[in-house]
Order: sequence, then C-alpha cells, then structure tokens
Amino acid sequence: MGAFLNDVGYTVRMFVKKPAFGLTAVLTLGLGIGAAAAIFSVVNAVLLRPLPYERPDRLVHIANDLRARNVEDFPWPPADFHDLRMTAQSFSGIAALVTGRQVFVTPGRSDAEQVSTGGATPNLFRVIGARVAMGSDFGDADGTPPPPPPQGPQGQPAPGAAPPPPPRTILSHQFWQRRFGGNPSVVGTVVRLGGQPFEIIGVLEPGFELLYPPDINVQRVPDIWTPLTVDFAAGSRINVFLRVIARLKDGVTMASAQQEVDTLAADLRSRFPIKNTAGMAFRIEPMHEDLVREVRPVILALMGAVTFVLLIACANVANLLLVRAAVRERELAVRAALGGTRGRLVRQLLTESLLLAAAAIAVGLLFAWAGVRVLLALGPENLPRLGQVSVDPIVVTFAALAGLGSIVAFGLVPAVRASTPDVMDLLRRAGRTGGLASGRWVRSTVVVAEVALSFVLLVGSGLMIRSFVALQRAEPGYDPANVLTFSTPNLRLPDPAAREAFMRRMRERLRALPGVVDVTAASPLPLDGRDALARWGTEEALTDPSKFGQATTHIVLPGYFAAMRTRIIEGREYTEADNRPDSRSIIIDRVLAARAYPGQSAVGKTIVSRVNTQEPLRYEVIGVVDHQRHATLARDGREAIFMADGYFNHGAANRWAVRTTGDPSALAGAARAVVTELNPRTGAIEVQPMSAFVAGAQAQTKFALVLIAVFAGVALVLAAVGLYSVLSTTVRQRTAEIGVRMAFGAAHGSIFRMMVLQGLRLSAGGIAVGGAAALLLTDALQTMLVGVEPTDPATFAAMAAGFLAVAALACGLPALRASRLDPMAALREE
Repeated sequence: MGAFLNDVGYTVRMFVKKPAFGLTAVLTLGLGIGAAAAIFSVVNAVLLRPLPYERPDRLVHIANDLRARNVEDFPWPPADFHDLRMTAQSFSGIAALVTGRQVFVTPGRSDAEQVSTGGATPNLFRVIGARVAMGSDFGDADGTPPPPPPQGPQGQPAPGAAPPPPPRTILSHQFWQRRFGGNPSVVGTVVRLGGQPFEIIGVLEPGFELLYPPDINVQRVPDIWTPLTVDFAAGSRINVFLRVIARLKDGVTMASAQQEVDTLAADLRSRFPIKNTAGMAFRIEPMHEDLVREVRPVILALMGAVTFVLLIACANVANLLLVRAAVRERELAVRAALGGTRGRLVRQLLTESLLLAAAAIAVGLLFAWAGVRVLLALGPENLPRLGQVSVDPIVVTFAALAGLGSIVAFGLVPAVRASTPDVMDLLRRAGRTGGLASGRWVRSTVVVAEVALSFVLLVGSGLMIRSFVALQRAEPGYDPANVLTFSTPNLRLPDPAAREAFMRRMRERLRALPGVVDVTAASPLPLDGRDALARWGTEEALTDPSKFGQATTHIVLPGYFAAMRTRIIEGREYTEADNRPDSRSIIIDRVLAARAYPGQSAVGKTIVSRVNTQEPLRYEVIGVVDHQRHATLARDGREAIFMADGYFNHGAANRWAVRTTGDPSALAGAARAVVTELNPRTGAIEVQPMSAFVAGAQAQTKFALVLIAVFAGVALVLAAVGLYSVLSTTVRQRTAEIGVRMAFGAAHGSIFRMMVLQGLRLSAGGIAVGGAAALLLTDALQTMLVGVEPTDPATFAAMAAGFLAVAALACGLPALRASRLDPMAALREE
C-alpha cells in the first residue's frame, strides 16, 4: 500500500507540474464516457429495465392482426374476447380494456372536467399485479351487466322501485391527489362520470401506468377506472374496441401459448367468412418487447454511434499516452538503471492511467448528468418511459466500467512498451527524440482507426440530415400552418337535431372570432395519433370478400377540404345537403381511387363499405381528393375514406380545426371561451396548433438526427485532434531529416506539402476503411431513413470531401511549423 501511495503522490506531482497532458486526456476521455453513459441511461430505462408490474416477464399482449389487409394490432370485438377467455388454458388470467375521455363532476362542485378514463374487465389489476393502495379492487360481480329496472304500465319504471346501486370506480393516485387533495375520505363518495353516478371504491398505487406501444391509442395513465359491464358472450364480433393483456401460467412457454391462440383463430376463421378473408390471426407479444419494438432500432443505433465516440476518445488518449511514454523514455531508462524492475515501471505507469481514469469518470458523470437533461428536453413524446431516464447506480457503474476498461485497454500497451527501455542506447542519445520513432506505426494505425470510426458517424449523420430534409419537404396533402386544433368529446345532447344545431353554432361563433379564416371539424384529424379503420371494396367484393381492403376513415364537416387546403382532384366537396343520416355519398382519396378504379374516373362509381352498419352498404363516390398523410409523414400510408358528419347523426366530428391569419396559439383562449359558453359540460381539451402534430411526426427522426449529428461532430473534432497530434509528433521525430532537406535546398512549400500529404494519406486510409464499414453498418438506419438509401453515393462522397477538408486544416498547423524550421537550429538540436 505504501508503494502504491508513493506512485499516486508522484503521479499527482507530475500532473500538477505539467497539467496540459492530464487536462487534455481527462476531458477527452470524460467526454466519451459522458456521452456513452447518457445514451446508456436511455438504453437502461427503455430497453433493459423490467416493466413496473408483478413478474413482468410473464405478461403478454395478445394482438389481433388482419394479415390479408396489412393491419396489425386491430382492436378485439367482445365475442372474440369471450371465446379466448373461455378456451385458452395457457394463461392464469386474461383481461380486456379500453380507454377514452368523459366529463367528470364532483357533487357540490360546479367545475366539470374532461378526464381520461379506463374501462376494464374487473380482473385487470390482478392480472397485471397492480395494487390498490386505498380502498378495494373491483370484484367479479362488478363486470356483470345490471338487470333492467322493474317496468310499470306503458314501460315506465315501476312505482316505488328502488334504484339500482351505482356502478363502482377506482381513481388513479395522480388524479386523487390533484382533484381531491389526497383526502382519504373520498372512498365511498358518489361522483358523476359521463352523466352517470359512480361510487369511488379505491385509489391505485402511485406510478401505475399502462405501457402500450406508442402507435396504439391507449391512454397511459387514465384518471378514472370503471368496470366493463359487457355481455361478452352475446357481444358483437364486428364492433371492435378492446385491447387484451394476459399472464402466462408458470411453465407455459410463449410458443405453446401461441399455438393455442392459433387454434382459436383458425376456428374463428372457419366459422366467420369475414375473418377468413381478412386473414385474422392472433399474435402473442411479450409486453416489454411489444412496448419497445418500434423504438429499439433507434436506441441501438444511437448506442452504436456513441460507442464509436467513446472508442475515438480512447484512441486519442492512447495516442497521448504513447507520445508521453516516448518522451519519458530517458526518465524511465534512468529509473531502470537505478534498479527499477519492469513490474515496478508498469505499476507506476498503470497508476497514472488509473488516476486519469478516475478523473475522467468523474468528469464523464458530469457530462452524463447534463446529457440526460438534454435528452429529456429533446426526446420525442412517443419514446416509452422517457421520464424514467436518469443517472442511476446502474448508469454510474456503466460509466466506471467504461472508464476503467478504456484506460486499461488503451493504457496497457504504452505502459508495457515504455517499461522495457534499452538503457544504454537511451542514455547515449541524451536529449534527442528518437524514441518517438518507435511508436510511429502504432500511432498512425490508431489515427486511421479514429478516422474510420468518425467517417461511419459522418455518413450516418449525412443520411439522417437528408431524411430530415425529405420529411420537411414531404407534401402532407393539407396545410398545417396557422391552424388551431382542439377536441369537444362526448357531446351528450339529447337528439340529432340538437347536435346539428350545436355544430352549426360552433362554426358560426368560431368564424366570428378576429383573424379566423375558416373552421372545420373531423374525427380523426391527420397526424393526431388516432385511427379509425373501415372495410371497403368495389361491387365484386360483395361476392368475393377477399377483395375487401382496409381504409382509414375520417368523419368530416362540409367544407373540410377547403379549410384544410386539400386539393379536390375530381368531383366535389360535401355540401350541407349531403350532411344527413340518409346520405349515401362518399369521398375517397387518390390512393383508394387508384386501387379501386385504376385508370378510370372514380366519380359516380360505387364503393362498398361497412362503416356503421352490420353489413356493407353501397355508396356513390362524389369526389376524389389528394391523399392526406395521416399516420406518418415518411410515406403515404393507408388509403382513406371521408364520410359526412351528418351520416353519423351529427357530432361525431369532434376534432376542430380553426384556420387563422396569424399565430393560432393566440386564439386558444377565445376558442375555449366559445366552447365553454355553448356547452359548459364538455369544454375544449387538447388545444394545440396543428403544427404540433407535424412536429410530433418528425420528432423521432429529429431526435436521432440531432444526437447522431452531435456525435459525428465530436468524432470529427477528436479525429482532427488525433491527426494534429500525430503530425506534431512526426515533426518532432523528423526534425533532423527536415533540417537536412532544407539545408540541401528543399523549399518551404515542399516541406509543407510533404507533411500535409502524410496526414491526408492517413485520412484517406481511414476513409476507405470507414466507407467499407459504413456500407455494412448503415443498414441499421434503414427504418429511420426517408427518401434516401443507406448506400447513397452522394452522401458518402460529400462526407469524404468534407472530412478531407477538415483533415487538411488539422494537418496545416504542424506542417506550417515544419516548413518554418531553421535548418541549422534543427541540426544542432539533433
């Protein structure tokens, strides 16, 4: 221990005496460790950390796919869920749920509030393993449909009949704290949800959330839970709205459970032709795997990129250690001559490396903490569990291992090389720098590796930049600029006439606001995260159901396309005359028109669809409009059908879009006031500019772009520093040679070119290696690229030219210093 402390003391004194080397090494390695730890914090929170449920490895989502129509994660109908629950033996529990929004009213308070709701089979919390922190859980009886009330004469309620007890509800912990201030006496209180009384029976534990994939429209933290009182056995097989979670029995494998649900799906396909022609199949996905399926490629690509940054930082530090070891050869030779053993010298050098590592780890954790703050600010909302990203003990351990592993791996070679000096030769050379020559090839190889790694990142950054530009230029089929959006869900007015009057007054009042250009409503709006699908086909689909396709369905008000600035390709827009329940008019987009009637005009033709009826109906196409990109800006996506709001008895189009002449956010307060005045019980929720939908659609690409671009920039700087370091060392090593060349008449310009060309040769070698690696590795970016191939020649060429330009600048300073050497002074020094 005493010898170790002596080594530490000597190292500290040496770093204090010459701080430039220590600071450079610590900051370089700390930057690499910090960047890697920050991204690892995302990997840990999203990909590695178990879900916050009881035995989460046994929890699965059971997805309903329509493979013949290229539809994944289709909701379940009640009767199919009943068959699953009755026949499946692989699960200890199967639960179904649906989320939405309702108006919530507390007795004695006038402030009605739109809240998020979750309806579930009573066993949901037991299947997941969620705990009710206060009160009680639902019982099986809570899911039983209530009996009809006793009837008197003419169908009136029987006189004197006691009203049935209200159904029961459970609050989320967050909502209980916010709405009731954490008051425990709330249990037993009767509240009104959607106009119906409910008795509060419990409060969930803090932090409970539903972790579904981001592209499935499930509320993550419903405020209020109610039991589903559905007669599943007699339920519909075409009215789809349920999501299914199950827990595997102990000892049951995923494969055997999948085989069992495959058998059920085959039975349903044999009994119901519509399911057979749709290619209905059930798919079991581990809950955690399903959650991260879409984001895993992005996160792993970022982890790969930051690993390259860490390797480049390590390579730079290795070069610094090699140069330092070469400069210290005389010192080490003297110590060896005085009796220092090879083990003693290695121990001293590794002690120096370990102290560097400790300092770099501390600096890296500071960088990681700052990096996590940046990640939380930049991270897209659809990145699962983003709020749980932090520098926790696992991330600290990762940073420590990365630092120690890096310094041992890259500090050991210089230590071993320096520990075996040729004592007599070094002492004879006095102060000359010949020792630098011995590590030249190692240093050059390390720089080539740095350049190669940097070039891979530069190519990835270039591809992401081109993808983001393509997204920016994508034609969405509508104009999202200067549009304010909001929702008025659950419009509970007594009859269609009242709802029609409300919709008309809403449009009139909103149009009267200053700066408003146009007003419309739809359900859903493009890119709003919601989706509604309907079966469609031409006449031949009535006799051959395999000809049916699946389209996104939008319910719209007349004038919708003019307000959205969506081009009408042929035919016409809906008018008020079409906005009625008995209308059989339909508007389709150009994608559906091309599939239904290729090479023909679709106007006047028939489209068969099942939108709100048990059986498909015939509709006359009155217009064809441009395609609106609904799910993503990266590609066209599914074809679309547009139906008039009046066909659904008015009020179904509840996502409003108000086009203004200026900043739409400035209109938010006035729009809220209009909605509150016309219907205080609903209010306006989710008020935001439509540009926020576009930003959300670009968020994941932008997130990856920013991080990969930052990593590529850091890598470029580190590689340039590595080149500068190697050439500076080369100038010192070749001082005598340069002096001789100049003494025999070599011009300053030729010396300058010689040194720059040496650096560019190293860069070209690294670019060649990096280009070959990039051709193999950029396929990992395929799912994130838009409008560009992973092997795009223009991107590779541009990044190579840019890197060579930076390399030339990095080589310029040492080359300029070499060209200005005084020949006589150089010869005298050697």
